[in-house]
Amino acid sequence: MLTVKKPVVAVFLGPALLCYALVFLYPTFRTTIMSFFAVESVSDPVRKWAFTGFANYKKLFTTPVFLQSLKNIGRIWFCGGIGVMALALLFAVILTSGSTGQKNGRSAGRTTKFFRSVIYLPNVVSAIAMGTMWINYVYNPNYGLLHSIFAGLGFKAAAATLWTSPGILFWSMLAAYCFGMVGYHMLIFISGIEQIPRDYYEAALLEGATIFQRFVYVTIPNMRGVLRTNLVMWTVFTVGFFVWGQLFSPVNLSNDTVAPMNYMYELVFGASSAANTARDTGAGAAIGVILMMMVIAVFYASTFIVKNDDAEV
Repeated sequence: MLTVKKPVVAVFLGPALLCYALVFLYPTFRTTIMSFFAVESVSDPVRKWAFTGFANYKKLFTTPVFLQSLKNIGRIWFCGGIGVMALALLFAVILTSGSTGQKNGRSAGRTTKFFRSVIYLPNVVSAIAMGTMWINYVYNPNYGLLHSIFAGLGFKAAAATLWTSPGILFWSMLAAYCFGMVGYHMLIFISGIEQIPRDYYEAALLEGATIFQRFVYVTIPNMRGVLRTNLVMWTVFTVGFFVWGQLFSPVNLSNDTVAPMNYMYELVFGASSAANTARDTGAGAAIGVILMMMVIAVFYASTFIVKNDDAEV
């Protein structure tokens, strides 16, 4: 039997554990402690911190901007999540339909690989470039893609719509954001579908199951772990929603686009010219703790609700 000496393990794991502690554990611990203090600047030494208990949390939950930011990410998580997961699962099923019914399990053809790459491509492009493209070339009321399509169809009112105007700005931003997220979650679904034994589909075909029945009774029950992974990852991306809000409201915080990360950035760095926002790093740290607790809550809730009883290959 091969034995591994403890010093060798320490040599290989030591640097990784050290980086993990410095990059993740220490900032998490410091931010949590900071959230219970009144701290003006993130660079203030600890001796200048003033303990306030839960005052920062009470302040946040009585601030309209923060409450609006929670409402926005709630809509992003729920409405955007339904759209992204539905499209991602649909594309995953379509792009694996050729291999799930084949006895020899051949890999997808060139056409399937091409469409996988095309759908995933927006996820490769940076959020800043993607957001700029949507604002300037899709939503532009004079020469944007939507303007050209509606004008060509004769819908003059829709062609003249200002898609970045208050009231519909949130949904325009959400559509642009979700466009770039479908490919990522699609690949996770594809990896789950490809792990389902082909024998299951062959047995379903022999029993005369339709495509819909195979999807409901074979694909979905064997992808619960993958569904849970996508749910958790979508939650992580949602609580980290920041760049898109800055792009669609670059000057000041807007009720249509503000997310907790935008408000936290405003509190910590005072980025905009909004007169009603003062620098308060302690409250910003409290926002970070609240977001961390949201991710943890969704993770444990998904673990409890969605059991990981996928089929073992």
